[in-house]
Amino acid sequence: MNLEGCPTVYLLASRRNGTLYVGVTSDLMGRIHKHREGLLPGFTRDYGVKRLVWFEPHATMEDAILREKRIKKWNRAWKLELIEKSNPDWNDLSESFGFKPLG
Repeated sequence: MNLEGCPTVYLLASRRNGTLYVGVTSDLMGRIHKHREGLLPGFTRDYGVKRLVWFEPHATMEDAILREKRIKKWNRAWKLELIEKSNPDWNDLSESFGFKPLG
């Protein structure tokens, strides 16, 4: 799947059932690299949230931002359900894009 330049909403987790982060980007691979390397100051770096557990491509950035805002308002149980529908084992999906396993 080529996501280059594709507006994408994504969920990161620190571990299974751990701390969650919802984000949006038009460069998922670049953003994941920055999260994994701790290059983005703030929440994800402070809490070690690096594991890509869910993502959803969109046709436009406007659609992606709207979806991100909606998901951010959801309660935790809904977010967990969203992840577990497509990734019940909480695998780090970034590995399927060539990233090395997290230590």
